[in-house]
Amino acid sequence: MITISIAKDFSRIPGARFPKEGDHSGQEFRTQVLLPKLKEAIDSNEKLCVILDGTAGLGTSFLEEAFGGLIRIDNIAYSTILETLELVSQEDEEYIEEINQYLKEAYEQKNNR
Repeated sequence: MITISIAKDFSRIPGARFPKEGDHSGQEFRTQVLLPKLKEAIDSNEKLCVILDGTAGLGTSFLEEAFGGLIRIDNIAYSTILETLELVSQEDEEYIEEINQYLKEAYEQKNNR
């Protein structure tokens, strides 16, 4: 299993959606950390565990851009993400529900075009 900790591998203080809105954006996390590790996990047929704990908080725009962007922008198949991604949070399980909702919405938007 491949593991990413947002707090340890990216930032304890994640920012907004885009770099122009400040440091440590969801877009930066997706392109620099999440997507490369997801591709590595897919290629090696492993799970990718993303630990959400340890940050000062995870904003909705950060989460939507980071995770929904995998489908909207990077064209990763929804089914592949569901098979590969494992989300972990001991501090706030609502983050997991929120991310799953963003993935589902991105999938539905992509398929309704």
